[in-house]
Amino acid sequence: MTNDPYRAIEELGLKLPTPTSPKGSYVPMRLQGNIAYLSGALPIDPEGALYAPGVVGNTVSESEAAKAAQLCALNLIARLHSDLGSLTKVKNWIKLTGFVASTATFTQQPLVINGASDFIVQVFGETGRHARSAVGVSSLPLGSSVEVEAIVEVDL
Repeated sequence: MTNDPYRAIEELGLKLPTPTSPKGSYVPMRLQGNIAYLSGALPIDPEGALYAPGVVGNTVSESEAAKAAQLCALNLIARLHSDLGSLTKVKNWIKLTGFVASTATFTQQPLVINGASDFIVQVFGETGRHARSAVGVSSLPLGSSVEVEAIVEVDL
């Protein structure tokens, strides 16, 4: 495990994407003191397409949704890099909230959101450990199967 998030991302064979622009009347990240509140990120792939749209337990498998959650986390990290100027300013991941568009009988939302949680710990080590909620919902923006938001402590 490296303490360098950029190196960790590279070692995982990934690259930071360019953050997407907001699709509504909100800001993607809001700083309040040394706390960054990140708006929900969708699983937008490097080509700009929504990865694994649909409903988990119906048209999207649990493993596809976990990969979508990882992609949401990568997009949150890209937002931090873009808005802070460097990931070295990330001090602690405080909380993630993960939303999973799922059928009424699907109950494995925590396993889906592990895709985001595990990835953040892979990239940031112990400072990536966080509190979390994993919530099932009937639908998400743009037909996404997963959305993840975060609260992060930063050094300014």
